[in-house]
Amino acid sequence: MKKKKLKINRINGGLFYNNDSLDVLENEKFKAKYKNKIDLIFTSPPFPLITAKKYGNEKGDEYIDWFKKFARPLKTILSKKGSIVIEIGNSWTPKEPTYSLIELRALMAFKEAGEFSLCQEFIWYNPAKLPGPAEWVTKYRERVKDSFTKIWWLSKTPRPYADNKKILTEYSKGMLKLLLKKKYNSGKRATGHNISAKGFFKKNEGAIPPNVFEDFDNFLRISNTNNVNQYREYCLKNNLPVHPARMPNELAEFFVRFLTKPKSIVLDPFAGSNTTGYVASKLKRKWISIEKDIDYINGSKGWFL
Repeated sequence: MKKKKLKINRINGGLFYNNDSLDVLENEKFKAKYKNKIDLIFTSPPFPLITAKKYGNEKGDEYIDWFKKFARPLKTILSKKGSIVIEIGNSWTPKEPTYSLIELRALMAFKEAGEFSLCQEFIWYNPAKLPGPAEWVTKYRERVKDSFTKIWWLSKTPRPYADNKKILTEYSKGMLKLLLKKKYNSGKRATGHNISAKGFFKKNEGAIPPNVFEDFDNFLRISNTNNVNQYREYCLKNNLPVHPARMPNELAEFFVRFLTKPKSIVLDPFAGSNTTGYVASKLKRKWISIEKDIDYINGSKGWFL
């Protein structure tokens, strides 16, 4: 079988491969060059949707089989203390209002195939998502709108590189008041926890964020409504398609800050509009992206103007 030639675009110091993701990841030269060198693989692959999208997506068991093929190639290039972060949406059963759990089965198959540790699960609550599945939410009114996606953080080891001091948020008003008063209800709780008399008096650089993204001013709610930006304007001006499934820059920024250091290498194997590459570049990381649609690659240049 003839090997497919890798087509590389150099954009703002990064490498953008215009190929199918597996063709790149299974390429012997690529694997040899980046073996154990990628510090963060951050991506949002095509979801297992009932309705096919332009950027392509498998369905049902075919999706699971397709998804787990990425486990071994990604593990090969992941550094010893590196992380894989995958954002994926919920999947519904065709013609009925129930979850199919295809995305969970796919994630489990991926985890087992790569023998990865699941470090933590995050939830991205996006209140701006359109009501869906539309048939059961807006027509029959039997369900409420599906407004969150799952984010899995995996690694080769139970303790990959991570530093939550890089993603601290502002203290809540209640915490600031407590620090000012230097008084709170200490002692043993009904839960069995023993709260020390001075444990909360130390003022650090900020609050440790939870694993539910709910407000982006505090790295919590991330409402994906930012349609008017330099990327979109560039695409429209140059008659290029705007990618329909863009993630907010802040979501990528959270994990790049949390799980890498400056000059680390960040890879997105399903780059789309290349949000990951742009954020990595902005934060002084090296980046590699893969996208099979050349129009999306050309449109991504709008980030770097």
